[in-house]
This record gives sequence, C-alpha cells and structure tokens, in this order.
Amino acid sequence: MQIVLESIGVSIWQMAVAPVIKLPAPEEPSCWHSGNGFLNDKYEYNDSDDAENYQSEDASDSEQVHQKLVTDDRRVAIACDDGAVRIYTISNLDKFIYHKSLPRVSGEMSTPEKLFLLGRALSVTWSHDSNRIYSGSSDGLIRCWNVDLGREIFRSTVALGGLGSGPELCIWSLLSLRCGTVVSADSTGSVQFWSGDNGTLLQAHSNHKGDVNALAAAPSQNRVFSAGSDGQVWIWPALCALVLDNRNTSDPFKQGAFGQVILYKLCTEKLQSYNDKSSSEMVKKWVYVGYVRAHTHDVRALTMAVPISSEGSLSDEARDLQDEKERKVKKIRFKGKKLVDFSYSKWARFGVPMLVSAGDDAKLFAYSAKEFTRFSPHDVCPAPQRVPVQLVVNTRFSQTSFLLVQASSWLDVLCVRVPDVGSGPYGGLATTNLVARVKSKLSRKIVCSAMSNSGELFGYSDQIRPSLFSLSRQAGQSTWTISKRQLPQDLPSAHSMAFTCDGVRLLIAGHDRRIYVSRIVDLEGLKLLHTFILCRGEHDNEGSLGDPPITKMFTSFDGQWLAAINCFGDIYIFNLEIQRQHWFISRLDGASVTAGGFPPQDNNILIITTSSNQFYIFDVEARQLGEWSMQQIFTLPKRYQEFPGEVIGLSFCPSSSSHPTKSSSLVVYSARAMCSIDFGKPVDDDDESELVNGALLKFQGSLTNMKWKHWLRESRQSRKNNFDLVVFRDPVLFIGHLSKHSILIIDKPWMEVVKPFDSAPLQRHIFGT
Repeated sequence: MQIVLESIGVSIWQMAVAPVIKLPAPEEPSCWHSGNGFLNDKYEYNDSDDAENYQSEDASDSEQVHQKLVTDDRRVAIACDDGAVRIYTISNLDKFIYHKSLPRVSGEMSTPEKLFLLGRALSVTWSHDSNRIYSGSSDGLIRCWNVDLGREIFRSTVALGGLGSGPELCIWSLLSLRCGTVVSADSTGSVQFWSGDNGTLLQAHSNHKGDVNALAAAPSQNRVFSAGSDGQVWIWPALCALVLDNRNTSDPFKQGAFGQVILYKLCTEKLQSYNDKSSSEMVKKWVYVGYVRAHTHDVRALTMAVPISSEGSLSDEARDLQDEKERKVKKIRFKGKKLVDFSYSKWARFGVPMLVSAGDDAKLFAYSAKEFTRFSPHDVCPAPQRVPVQLVVNTRFSQTSFLLVQASSWLDVLCVRVPDVGSGPYGGLATTNLVARVKSKLSRKIVCSAMSNSGELFGYSDQIRPSLFSLSRQAGQSTWTISKRQLPQDLPSAHSMAFTCDGVRLLIAGHDRRIYVSRIVDLEGLKLLHTFILCRGEHDNEGSLGDPPITKMFTSFDGQWLAAINCFGDIYIFNLEIQRQHWFISRLDGASVTAGGFPPQDNNILIITTSSNQFYIFDVEARQLGEWSMQQIFTLPKRYQEFPGEVIGLSFCPSSSSHPTKSSSLVVYSARAMCSIDFGKPVDDDDESELVNGALLKFQGSLTNMKWKHWLRESRQSRKNNFDLVVFRDPVLFIGHLSKHSILIIDKPWMEVVKPFDSAPLQRHIFGT
C-alpha cells in the first residue's frame, strides 16, 4: 500500500479520473471461472422488459474499444467538503501533484442546520473529451466547468417533485456518457438525464425510495445502473428496440423492492411526422427496465469490472485437450438431456463486464451486466470473515475434543462439550470452555497456527518468528498449564504450519519459500531435521523468493507424505521418510486450492478441491490422477454442479476398526451448504425434475451439533445415490467430524455482523421530508 496524497485538511466526497487514450487490443475468447452461483429465494427480481435480447446491442461491451483524446498527463478531479473541486495530475511515479482548484460553491442560509449542508462539492465527473468537468453540490445544482479556464459554463437546477433546489437536495453522484449525456443521482430518489452541452433536462425517473448514492454505466454505455439508500440497484440500459410499455412495467414500490439494483435502457423510438407520413424521426429515450434485490442496507458504491484471465491458466494445447475430453464425456453422459447452466460461471467470463455493488451491510455482490435480471447476483463474500479454526478430536486428555481458534493477535484453545441427547434425532447446542489463551508478543498479527492431534502441542507464527507451546494438566486437577518450547533460532516466520499425525514432527513453511522439518526431541525443544526446497522440475534445484508462498499443508496419517500448496494452487508432494520431493502438480484448471487432505482409509490418496468447485483425487505413490477422478471429473451430478457457494473446507469421516474399508467418505462445505460424498459409491444420474436436495437447516446459536447418523439415514431413505446436499440458512464458518456419527457445525448469522453497524438498516423516506 502506498500513500499517494497526504491529507488536504477537508473531507473528500468523490474522485474522478480524466479519460485517457486506450489502444485497441485483440480479444481472446476465454472462460473465467471463480466459483459457483446459487439461485436462492433471498433474491427477488423484476424483469418487466428484460426479455434480454442483448446479442446485438451488447457485443460492444467486450469487443468495441472507444478511442479517447490523448492527454499529456493523467488528471484526477476531487470533490471536497469545502465546496471546491481540486484537480491533480499523476506523475510517472504515481504521485499526486496539485494543479488547480475550481471556484468554491457558496451560499447563505439563516439556520446553522442548513448551513451545515450547504457549500459541499459532493460529486464530480469528466466529459468524454476531458475538456469539461461536471460537479454536483449540496445546494441542488449541477455545474459545468471549463477545465482549462476554470470558469463555470452553465448550471442546472435539479428540481423534481416540487422540492426545488436548496440544502434539502444533494447531488450524490454524477456520470458522464460518451454520447454527451450527463446522469445525476440525488437525495430525492431521482435519476435524471441531462444534455452535457447545455444542461437541458432530457428525462427524469423516480424509482428509488431514498437517496440515490451511486451510478455506473456498462462499457458500451447504453445501460446505466443506479443504487441508493433504499438498498436498491436499478438498471437503465440502451437498446435499439421497442420502448417499454408502462402498462407492463411492474411497480417496484408495490413489491417492497429494497436492497436492489435498478437498470435503465436507452431505447430508440421511431416517430412519424403528422404533416408528412412518409417522413419519420428516431427519438432516443431512457426507460426503466428492472431491478435485482440483494442488499439489506444502503448501497454506497457501484463499479464495473472486467474479469481477467486467472494466473497460471493451462497452456493452449492443454486447454484444447481438456475441452475436447470434456465435450466427449458430457456428450455421452447427457445425451438427450439439457446441460446444466452454472448460474455464476455462465456469465462470469474473461473480458465480459460485470457490475459490482457494495453496501453498508458489508456485502459485495456481482451481477451480469449483459443479462442483469436473468441471473441471481453472486455474493462475493457469502459469510462473515472466517476465523481460522482447527478441530482436534480424541486427544490424550480423556478423549476431549479441542478447538484451536486463531484471532488477529491471540490463540484460544477451547474444550468442546457435546450434550447427551440420547437417541433423539438432532444433537443439542454444543458448548465450549476456554482452556487457554496465548497472546502474541507486542500484539503482532498472527499469520498461521496449528495443533497436534494429541492436543499437547500447539504453535503459531507472527511476522517475526514462530512460537511453540505445550499444554498439560495434572491427573485429577482442572487447572491447565502452558509452557513455551524452544525452537531452533534460525527458523523464519511462517506462512503455514502443520504437525504430522503422530505429533512428532513440526512442519513450517517459511517466508523464504522453504519448508523446515523439525523433530520434537524432548520436553525442552526441537531439533531441525531437514529443509525442503520447492522444485517445479527435475532440473530446478533452487527455490526463488519470487515463488508464491505455501499457504496450506496436509500430511498423511502414516506420516509418509506431505502435500504443500501455494496460494495459486501449485502442489508439491514430499516423502517425509526419505526426505525428498516426490512430485510436483501444476495448478489445476487455473484455480486455487480451497481444501484438501489425505483420508484416514488410504494414506496414498490425496483429495483436493479448487475454487471452481472441482474435485481431484490423486494417487500420490503412482504420481497420477486417481481412477475415480479420471472417470467422474466431468460427470458430477447436477445437484453438485449447482452447489451453492465456493467450497471452503472438507472433513473426513473417521475410520472404524470394526468396519474396515478402503472407501473414503467425506463432507465438503461452503458457507451456504454441505455435501456428503462417498467415493466408494457410483455417481448416479439426477432425476430430471430434481435440483438441490435442500431442506434448509436453521440452527440456534453459533456453536451447533447435529446427529450425523440421523442426517445420513434420512438422506439415504429419500435418495439411494451419492452426493447428498443440505443447504444452510445462516452462513457457516467451519464443519468437522467429532465422530463417525456426529458433526460439529459453527455458524454465524449475518445479522450478528450487521447489528453493530452505526447506520440504520434502510432510509426508506425521501430525504428532507
């Protein structure tokens, strides 16, 4: 992070960058996947005119490049709280250099309350040729300025609904389009379209029920999106087709449309002359199309984003080979059936623009800019910020289960107590007792942490060095003792830590891109055994500081294998017995690894999930893709293809000595759902009428337990096949097996995150009334 502008002494309301030249670049049609969307009844739609025939009008979004005038310097206009618009230039070193200020907004009011609202420059935008600046202020006026002379050219009074101008009307956002139209959003809930040449009002819409805070335009600039304090995001796009029939347009207010984005279109209408029937005139007008409901609080910002290709994508040859194989497999499996459309993956493509909204509910939503009302918005962050949690079961302390919870500058060790529910269908509310809390030195930020399976050792690493602690308790006593253990002095700070399953070795992935293996010698400390250097090929013997850091490590239950994964999804396999690197797996489908592990039933099998919700099962010893993956990777059931959210974790079902099996059973989960998978069972076809198997589970409290056996029994009775899915109502942070028939679920209702916010949930009244 770099500070490019020191404080100027006043608040900044808005910034706008002057258009600069953009040279045309050839388009490369390429897909971009980064997770699945999910159709949820949380979202509501109004698609009154959205038949969405966008093939012709929207082609310019990803193909057409509009050339702008060349400017010598990059310039930024800043709307300030003191009423001035300040102009800065950006140097080659990305420094802000003050250039000039436009005259301040001024006025006189009789009351101090109204004086507080007057004289503020709230919004600013540049014309498409960078010769003019349009500013909106707290006095209800839009001013047009000559940039070179610093003089006001004209001003427009925003007066709608009898409110007139004045301190009751604030221009919160401005948008200048290439066609010369200026769009304004104000505190009356109005979106208005003006002529950028002379300030004439062209059209006005009052679909919002509160202040309109943000505007955005599609790259083709034939559609405009608006959002405001009523939580709505609306769309106003341009389409050379029929004008909307108001009789067919649903009234959003009758439906309680809050938390939405609104879309408007620019439509072309052919009007015939009364005097000459043979002559006609093309008239363009902006019309309301529809809205999408997502946010529960004020929407503060809108922006357009264009997905870029994911780092480390497959080569062209590998991509072609994979696509050809996928087409063949899908053709066999889905012969005579309609293929499944991924809600998010279908429209989130490389080079195709998307709309992103941000609200006071701490939510980011992504929308398809082309097919705005056709797809549900994608929740970029579907859960509160996840706290790193590790569950350790059957510890040496009377088989007690521990939770290691990592906070920003301390670690909590919690004892999990599961209530005795007998033979009831569901488990009760699990409780936790604080066993120990260890704070980092000088409140340094903790980067990673780990706990041994015995529960006797745990450690963390901050940005300076790693630390190790032992946990003990005397027999018959309730007091816990924490002792610090010595680590080798030359160990660097870590990005990831892990213990082998027997708790004898500590693995540290250092910031220097090396993995350090230390053996626990005695109660006093550790001895450094070996240092692994990450190698991508046979002739790569030295790691580089430029390599991505290792962020995940998994060990097999017999202690032979270590899988180290960097932040981009590259996998390094090490043999801990002979202390050599065994295999390197390049990043899978260009996606990062979200979860993984070695199942307890087979130490040579590594299971990996990626951010694109794909499964990969590797035979580590044979250095190849497992048989299950080769057969099923492109034939997963439809209910899993529609899995809501991105897989963030997995938990293996513990093995049972009385029922020995080589079959690996596990649960994968996202913040919204969990899915049970048995790789020993066949992948059955979906019933054409079935979608997600989804009785919503509502849990009481943040720490909850449900009888795993009951859930499996119910799902097997209702479905004889694999991939049973359960959808959650509240966001889930962590899931882990306590035993073969019970599971621990930690969730956090979103309202617990929203309640501490300062602002009210919604401002549904019109500003000033």
